[in-house]
Amino acid sequence: MTDEEKAEQAARTRAKIMEGFARAERALFTRPAPKSARAQMKFLRTREKGSTKSLAERLGVSRKTVQRYLSGASTKPNKRLQEALTQETEAEWQPQVKAQARQRAASSGGLVISCRAYFGFGPEGTSDAGRVRDVSVAVSLSHARAILAAREKGATDDDLHELVADAIADAYFRQGSSGRAGLEVEFADVEWLNIRF
Repeated sequence: MTDEEKAEQAARTRAKIMEGFARAERALFTRPAPKSARAQMKFLRTREKGSTKSLAERLGVSRKTVQRYLSGASTKPNKRLQEALTQETEAEWQPQVKAQARQRAASSGGLVISCRAYFGFGPEGTSDAGRVRDVSVAVSLSHARAILAAREKGATDDDLHELVADAIADAYFRQGSSGRAGLEVEFADVEWLNIRF
């Protein structure tokens, strides 16, 4: 595998963590987020304090495009715009509900991380050899706090990858007094990852 392929694979792995957080937050919603392009535009315009100019910049479209959707003249956005509308709407939807869940997770509830990924930490030919594993663990409060604080501060995918990998390694591979405290665990090739608050 070339260095470029490895970098691409690592980027896909890290993106799974952000997708896992997005799914976890969507599961918290007490009301469904707006679905139609017009309703999403109206909602996002309120978040931009009524400014169609700043909304257009945020979505990467012209001001006229925003105005057409708000007036109902346009109803079917292209794929890129639809993805941007959905992503931005879900990011802004019910911020207090998401904040309460993050606070609960950081103070008492913790996080549960489930994933299917490659974990390696032992020599080939042993039961500890690297392989794809299905893992579901409740991570410690200290790890949950660190992950959530980093995410709140705008941590990069790389930062989150390291924090999540360390949390899973501590909860699953280094648990108890089995003499594995300094164990180095490789976490890669994430097929799927789910996070629950």
